[in-house]
Amino acid sequence: SQIRERYANKYEFQTGSDCEVILALYRDKGISFLEELSGIFAFALYDEKKDEFLIARDPIGVIPLYIGKDKDGKVYIASELKALEGFCDEYEPFLPGHYYWSGKGKMIRWYTRNWTEYDTVKDSNIGVNELHDALEAAVHHQLMSDVPYGVLLSGGLDSSIISAIAKKYAAKRIEMNGESDAWWPQLHSFAVGLKEAPDLIKAREVADHIGTVHHEINYTVQEGLDAIRDVIYHIETYDVTTVRASTPMYLLSRYIKSMGIKMVLSGEGADEVFGGYLYFHKAPDAKSFHEETVRKLGKLHLYDCLRANKSLSAWGVEGRVPFLDKEFLDVAMRINPSDKMAPSKVIEKKILREAFADMLPESVAWRQKEQFSDGVGYGWIDTLKEITSLTVSNEQMEHATERFPVNPPRNKEEYYYRSIFEEHFPSESAAKSVPSVPSVACSTAEALAWDATFQNMNDPSGRAVKGVHEEAY
Repeated sequence: SQIRERYANKYEFQTGSDCEVILALYRDKGISFLEELSGIFAFALYDEKKDEFLIARDPIGVIPLYIGKDKDGKVYIASELKALEGFCDEYEPFLPGHYYWSGKGKMIRWYTRNWTEYDTVKDSNIGVNELHDALEAAVHHQLMSDVPYGVLLSGGLDSSIISAIAKKYAAKRIEMNGESDAWWPQLHSFAVGLKEAPDLIKAREVADHIGTVHHEINYTVQEGLDAIRDVIYHIETYDVTTVRASTPMYLLSRYIKSMGIKMVLSGEGADEVFGGYLYFHKAPDAKSFHEETVRKLGKLHLYDCLRANKSLSAWGVEGRVPFLDKEFLDVAMRINPSDKMAPSKVIEKKILREAFADMLPESVAWRQKEQFSDGVGYGWIDTLKEITSLTVSNEQMEHATERFPVNPPRNKEEYYYRSIFEEHFPSESAAKSVPSVPSVACSTAEALAWDATFQNMNDPSGRAVKGVHEEAY
């Protein structure tokens, strides 16, 4: 890496591991080195001389991390909740963009950006070309890999863009400065869904257009239902949208692993950065739009990042997310929010579509947003609702607050997932680690005020946004 080359004469590296650059940076700069890290990480560092330790997590929280204390006040960290369950009296997700320094005994934010404030971005003139170059750079950087890799290609806009850029660079090894051929001669792409699901049809089209070796994994509703118990164990949440979307991703990851692929690029994060969820059409003004994108980014570690990382890592596959690259965010989050908005029902993420339309089939470049759990096939969600409504009784729902005093389930599907979750993780800390707020089409609770039809709806599916999904175009 560039950091390793920079410290070649200052620090005697003992291994070939990327992680060792953290020690070189820490010796040179102390805790302030965190800002120099580019990538996704969660680590603990012990300073033997000072008898102190440092724990830190990447800016958005792509890599999972939890922190807890036992009855004696000792601090424990783990990348999985299950490692702390029954061991710590209390634990919680470690906050993204923060570090814990034992010398101070508290969590401190290290990642701060002025683009979180609307006033700093409202007059920005960042355009299509700068956006295009920034994302290409992010993908190029994240293709550095010493193992065979592929791309997740759902057929939606975001994964299609990432796949198209990756295909552009995939023939050569990035980490060798393009001087040697890639591990595999062709880029492999992967899609999952019920037979003839909307995503699968479009994924085929994109794969043919960009020239990947494409793998289409069909699963049945029954296979998905049979996997849910294992999925909840691995993803460690009972959030409805996350369980819905993690199940097909978990089944896909098993196939990817069997092929010898050890890393994949994925399109997570674009909808948060560009306001791609359909409810963003209802944003009353640019300020509200921007503030919601910032809120969504701040919660990604509890939802899509958790889903992508844990569904893949359950089978030993690493997931990388170029849309959440630190340098890319410094460009994309500074785009004037007015340029991201979709007034008068113009299609969402228009500026992103314009930046990469020439790399994609027209029907995909201008295809409306489908959430992953919708796009794998509407029959998946509809069956989940039906099965859970039959499995959970009205009497159980009446007593839901008594059984689950922390975040009581609001519907039968949530009750069903929560029951499985509690079998694996019975503690109060586990229950509190999962957010439980009203949502429409993956909105935050604050955005429910944007439209009167959102009140008391609480449906995380994108189809819930009246007058926007499908018929609006």
